[in-house]
Amino acid sequence: MDWIDLRSDTVTKPTDEMRAAMASAEVGDDVYQDDPTTNRLEARAAEVLGFEAALFITSGTMGNQLSLMCNTRRGDEVIAGAQCHIVMHEVGAAAVLSGANIRQIPYENGLPVPARIAAAIRPDDIHEPRTTLICMENALANGRVVPIKTMREIYEIAHAHDIPVHLDGARIFNAAASLGVDVKELTRYTDTLTCCLSKGLCAPVGAIFAGTRETVERARRYRKMLGGGMRQNGILAAAGLIALEKMPERLHVDHENARYLATLLQEIPGISVNPEEVEINMVFCTIDRPLPVLESLPERMKEYGMLIGGYEEGQFRFVTNHGVTRANVEQLAKALREVLAEA
Repeated sequence: MDWIDLRSDTVTKPTDEMRAAMASAEVGDDVYQDDPTTNRLEARAAEVLGFEAALFITSGTMGNQLSLMCNTRRGDEVIAGAQCHIVMHEVGAAAVLSGANIRQIPYENGLPVPARIAAAIRPDDIHEPRTTLICMENALANGRVVPIKTMREIYEIAHAHDIPVHLDGARIFNAAASLGVDVKELTRYTDTLTCCLSKGLCAPVGAIFAGTRETVERARRYRKMLGGGMRQNGILAAAGLIALEKMPERLHVDHENARYLATLLQEIPGISVNPEEVEINMVFCTIDRPLPVLESLPERMKEYGMLIGGYEEGQFRFVTNHGVTRANVEQLAKALREVLAEA
């Protein structure tokens, strides 16, 4: 069955062009750095993202952890938002891999506040850990986009204290599309970057870690330590090249579909959603129905050929992506209206 899948943009499948490129990819052994397709991807990624060098890696999680490993020693402290991916969704890797402490700062709507970050930087005191890294996200996991002005202020605060900045840019191209700027307008305010080639860009596997040449070479060694030496990974890099060069230009379609979905949901009795808060391809809403109805909603929607995420923290999340058309959005809204009318 061909499901209409709005659980996440991680469910995207490689395009026909990607599959053809993967089938014919020229490969070598990337651990020896002689896989030509991977080398092309890394050079092109550095150029597009505005860094000296880039490294093809398995996932955004690996990239975030590589930055922590490169920028901290055991006992050091990393400043990060309390709801960020590094804190919430990376299985405590910072403690296991780097022995680093994360100083978590709560933000309203997840949007970072430069003054709070400045206040969290540790003084030079033998009793306290050293602050050696500040982490940002853009776009955020809640679908919000961090303004360029905020990124610049955080970057300036960090560098005034000789502290590097890492940007979890899993959806950095979504953020750039939302703000209507070239991606380099965002990446100029970070020292290292993780950027996913999967998600909305549709590559089947992979992400980019970028930074200075020195940092990337250090990260290459850590990547090998983590089992990330993928050998003939040009097969995957071929899809990554297409993801990087061609897919960002269509992300605005996902954003438009998300805003359209929000307007349709707003018309359904019992659903509360604010279309003005839809900044990328994510729609969050609350539904005024008893808990058993909310918990059973994903199973009910399967009867209509729809896959949606579960009820979490009082909300549902719908994520538009390459596999979701405007007509699919209308089908989802129609199905939800029918299911809720019966509840």
